[in-house]
Amino acid sequence: MPKVTIIGAGSVEFTKNVLSDILAFSELEPVTVALHDIDEGRLATAGAIARYVNDATGGRATIETQLDRRAALDGTDYAINEIQVGGRDAFLIDFEIPSRYGVRQTIADTLGIGGISRGLRTLPVMIDIGNDMADVCPQGWLLNYTNPMAMVPWAVYEGSRFDRVVGLCHSVRDTHAFLAETVGVPENEIAYQTSGFNHQAFVTRFERDGEDLYPLLDQAIERDPEGLGRRVRVELYRQLGYFPTESSEHSSEYVSWFMRHDDMIERYRIPVDDYIGRTEDSLDEYHAIVRALEAGEDVDIEPTSELSSEVIHAMETGVPRSIYANVKNVGLIPDLPDGCCVEVPCLVDRAGVQPTAVPARPPQLTALNRTFLNVVELTVRAVIDGDRQQVYRAAMLDPNAAATLTLGQIHDMVDDLIAAHGEMIPEAIRLGSTRRGA
Repeated sequence: MPKVTIIGAGSVEFTKNVLSDILAFSELEPVTVALHDIDEGRLATAGAIARYVNDATGGRATIETQLDRRAALDGTDYAINEIQVGGRDAFLIDFEIPSRYGVRQTIADTLGIGGISRGLRTLPVMIDIGNDMADVCPQGWLLNYTNPMAMVPWAVYEGSRFDRVVGLCHSVRDTHAFLAETVGVPENEIAYQTSGFNHQAFVTRFERDGEDLYPLLDQAIERDPEGLGRRVRVELYRQLGYFPTESSEHSSEYVSWFMRHDDMIERYRIPVDDYIGRTEDSLDEYHAIVRALEAGEDVDIEPTSELSSEVIHAMETGVPRSIYANVKNVGLIPDLPDGCCVEVPCLVDRAGVQPTAVPARPPQLTALNRTFLNVVELTVRAVIDGDRQQVYRAAMLDPNAAATLTLGQIHDMVDDLIAAHGEMIPEAIRLGSTRRGA
């Protein structure tokens, strides 16, 4: 009987979707589901929605709620992680302080100053979770959804005593579906090969029966200059020759060419501060679920094909699946450094998650990935080594911040963020030297 632990279960919509998917698989019964969150009120709501989903799907699961994380993880086979350290208040700080310095952001959870700040808060907690799992469930798997994805698994496998960590994200799967729809070819007839970093991977193979489908994409873009033609990811495709896997909203803040310039914001319709509105929508959805449960009303529990449920199903039943996941680079992408966290195709079955190596990619893709890697690596090192200077350097090398601010402004902005987040930032970084070049 597998045990599944959801860490950050107070993200109730996510918990509802994951459980709906897991319990849709009759082969997984009986299953124990342990829910953990540090917010007692949200944990109670998560427990209520979990019991609702369980009852609606036949009552095959045993549902537990735990404020104590180690107790929730004890003996687990699969820990599904969706934490947001500091919650919405901390997230808003990641927008407000950079905005005062003139730095625009859209999502602020992966790269840029927002991604760095989120990483400083999140990676220490993830390292602690890794060490907990090494103690109480060493044979379990940590299935991570939390951003910054390219940083989180890396920090776990390098900074803790646990290395069975896999990062899951929908961006590659959704991009493949988008490309198939755009060129009018059934997705099951297309051969893809995609690789890189989470939120900055590229589709290097896009074929049907050996025929390159990129010319069909070019034609679709030509037919729709005011729609497709005015998207950041389409502009990146034009410049680099291969289609990126992340949305225009995300991609615009990972490079230096868009966010600083008013005309680029207008031309590519970039939604500055977009994620602030999304979090408000999520909060509204949370309250709607609470009201529905309290009133005894129905809640939608349709399966959503969450990747974690598919991974668990493949490992438990042996029915193989092919997914894209974020794992340690051990020669998987030869043009990127070993040890970093890369996104590649993986086979999943009873043997676990088995990554697939890809050939070396075109040099322009590697070059852009290196600018992404600079920020990710220095942030991971800052947390593992307790080095405030590496935080400054990560921000200096961020393309969006570097395009907007002077070195002194970057330094001051980092100081303001560290001060604002207080004890959520590791003590060694909080108390580290603020002297430039120390």
